[in-house]
Amino acid sequence: MTIEPIASLDTQNAVDLLAELGTALVDSGAIDRRTLDRARRVAAETGARLDQVLTQLGLISDRGLAEALAHLTEAPLVTAADYPDTPLFHDRLKPKFLRRVRALPIAASDGRATLAMADPLDVFTRNAVAAALGRPVSLAVAVPIELEAAFERLYAELRENSEAEAMLDEMAPDAEPAEEDAERLKDLASEAPVIRLVNQLIARAVETQASDIHLEPFADRLRVRYRYDGVLHEVEPPPARLQGAVISRVKIMARLDIAERRLPQDGRIKLTVRGHEIDFRVSTIPSLYGEKVVLRVLDRTAVEFEYEKLGLPPEVRQGLERALDLPNGMVLVTGPTGSGKTTTLYTGLLKLNTIARNVVTVEDPIEYQLTGINQIQVKPQIGLNFASLLRSILRQDPDVIMIGEIRDLETVQIAVQAALTGHLVLSTVHTNSAAATLTRLRDMGLEDYLMTATLRAVLAQRLVRRLCPACKTAEPDPAALIQRLGLERLADGREITIYRPAGCPECRDTGYRGRRAIAELLIPSRATDRLIFEGAGDAAIERAAVEQGMRPIFDSGLLAVIEGDTTIEEVVRCIRSEA
Repeated sequence: MTIEPIASLDTQNAVDLLAELGTALVDSGAIDRRTLDRARRVAAETGARLDQVLTQLGLISDRGLAEALAHLTEAPLVTAADYPDTPLFHDRLKPKFLRRVRALPIAASDGRATLAMADPLDVFTRNAVAAALGRPVSLAVAVPIELEAAFERLYAELRENSEAEAMLDEMAPDAEPAEEDAERLKDLASEAPVIRLVNQLIARAVETQASDIHLEPFADRLRVRYRYDGVLHEVEPPPARLQGAVISRVKIMARLDIAERRLPQDGRIKLTVRGHEIDFRVSTIPSLYGEKVVLRVLDRTAVEFEYEKLGLPPEVRQGLERALDLPNGMVLVTGPTGSGKTTTLYTGLLKLNTIARNVVTVEDPIEYQLTGINQIQVKPQIGLNFASLLRSILRQDPDVIMIGEIRDLETVQIAVQAALTGHLVLSTVHTNSAAATLTRLRDMGLEDYLMTATLRAVLAQRLVRRLCPACKTAEPDPAALIQRLGLERLADGREITIYRPAGCPECRDTGYRGRRAIAELLIPSRATDRLIFEGAGDAAIERAAVEQGMRPIFDSGLLAVIEGDTTIEEVVRCIRSEA
């Protein structure tokens, strides 16, 4: 975008605009009147500015505040693409000063400089920068997390950009006992620069809707990757010398033992990020150059438990809902890790959750807390596993039981027993197709007659990335591809347009934004029951199910392509099938 100069603000103007901020936020719908009154009381009691109180209490996101300030000051809002590739005026403006005042010069032309500021009402900083540069300064409003990211990128190699890095220079890792080293790391992880850096990594992940944060130590760097729509993307890493401190800070937040680096550990973090309550599931494992840490971002507000929003085809959705309406039996959802099985089961549970039903889940781990549902966490270290918990739950008079995963014969036998005695049992199994689930249960040791007596439905699903609606483009000559894949048989006479990804700022130049489910639903029939008793393989069972009306998962993916929702390459990538 083009940054246009605005009229300079003086101190009185800044005070007047700050007084108008609260009313402007209420008028725009960013906050309500009660929230504003609460923030004003806290501001009056503490002497802090209203805008600072609003963000510190999590009452408004940093982006929401930045948009309001841009509107009030009539200044442009800076995007990530507006920051320069190299530092500007680095010989006149010290990085330490710029970090402290949260400002960065982003453009220079016609004898004027443009300054991106997290606080555009800071008149002193604007005047100080103008004096240092010897030229007038135009203001632009920056989103703090994007400003921090740009600062880390532009000044990453300068030693003075991090006090913590200078402190680490004094450490000699091999010259002292591990206990003292752990204490030093603990002290360093509690220093402001490291806390700010870790908070920035986490906030950026939430703001950009990443599902996971991967911190991976190597000999010369700490690699940081975010997972977007199932695919990992590398981001700007912190300084290499900070890797021990960053990992220790995450472990402290998750209440893990920072002195124990030889064994895997698991924990949780609960934070308010940009005004939202977010849970993070933390896992550490020892690797060659230190501990690898993965944070799973569990943002309840970003997940919609609706079959329509998940993208399940209508016939699959209707068949699954009919199975869930049955008073007893077993409904299984299958697919690889990260295919949305838990989300699908949670969606079904929420529809079943009524005052008249006792709904109980056994999970490892509990990903999202569901109001009105009794959720139980498995703890194998004390003998609290799926099988032992299921035995106890059956004495609690449940109507619906969800088992996080069926892994062994003991668990599946108790689940089947529950289904036979009048309970509806929901669970997941790790197999590649719906038909393979039946042979997997047989391999576990489940008798054929029990399987056919209790199994009501098996849903196999994958998550494919959706094409970005803002930049997807039509394939110029799709005729050969349409013929090769036989898309006419699925189009019902509709004209077929195949789209491909292009890439734009809204989708981080990937061409994809968000994901949807593609699935196949196997409803057992007499034909499939007969094949199960005959010991048939999954290929024969799948053929019989298709003859009975099941749409294979690959065809479900092709329908998503015809609908313009995804690409052939994405369907093949997720299903691992030859087109």
